[in-house]
Amino acid sequence: MSQPPLDHAVLQAAAAWFARLHGAADDPATLTQWNTWLAEDARHRLAWRYVESINQRFGNLHADANHAHQVLNTVHRQRHSRRGVLGGLCIAGSAGLLGWGSWRQGWIDSPSAWLATYRTGLADVRPLTLTDGTRLWLNGQTALDVQFDESVRQLRLYRGEILIETAADPRPLQVLTRAGRMQPLGTRFSVRDQGLLTTLSVFTGTVQATCAESGRVLRVEAGQMTLFDAQQGSTPGAATALRQDWSRGVLVAEDMPLRQVIEVLRDYRHGYLGIDPGLDDLRVVGTYPLLDSDRTLAMLERALPVRVVRTLPWWVSVEAR
Repeated sequence: MSQPPLDHAVLQAAAAWFARLHGAADDPATLTQWNTWLAEDARHRLAWRYVESINQRFGNLHADANHAHQVLNTVHRQRHSRRGVLGGLCIAGSAGLLGWGSWRQGWIDSPSAWLATYRTGLADVRPLTLTDGTRLWLNGQTALDVQFDESVRQLRLYRGEILIETAADPRPLQVLTRAGRMQPLGTRFSVRDQGLLTTLSVFTGTVQATCAESGRVLRVEAGQMTLFDAQQGSTPGAATALRQDWSRGVLVAEDMPLRQVIEVLRDYRHGYLGIDPGLDDLRVVGTYPLLDSDRTLAMLERALPVRVVRTLPWWVSVEAR
């Protein structure tokens, strides 16, 4: 989950207000203080809208969902009764949320993704062997169609990520994303759909990628990766083990920045996961359970001078201890 363009402290304050209202939604003094905080700064109002959006998406996955929705209803009633204080909040908040529209690109997709042959949920890594012997691993929140005929083997990735070990077959294998088409030459590689962008990482063999609109051809060799869209691609760089380690359900950190570890974990848990910017210099070493992010957070808490703060069941942040 990418982060909104707001200060970490402001987001934490908004989450703290949501938690406080959770226990005192009908208390006039609390509501007055909350309204004062909202009116102080446009960033406060945007942060509040963001917290609301996270609750609406993930709050019903937790035991306190009904109470949370009651809080929202109460707050909305109070908001409408204070139009003079909060004038323009809905407009400003909506504009901000539109600006953050890509925070979960996987959910903003065509209906085809929901009708795909193979689909996985959050933190659901699934191995698969196709009829030709090709081995696949589907990462969490992946949607994939498989279409084989007499002349071609075609994989259409609508969202998510797949790791592929190709099998010997006279028919060419093609992987299609919105960015273009990839054709391997006996290889192991991963394809990650990021909306208009695709990340291609090659671990053995060679893959040829063709941009969907320009027709530009990119040749990616073993040990390389590239990021491309429908028009062009980046110069190939070094492939990272992270793009295949997920198939084993692990995150292997070799002097990895803590912020990067947190960014990886966001794709495997419900809700918001933030990190104090003051922790950017911390480095992580070790192997962690990718599909059990709570366990990984507990391990990080024991190994580093950090603490995991759970403001709400669906709002968690890593702070300096």
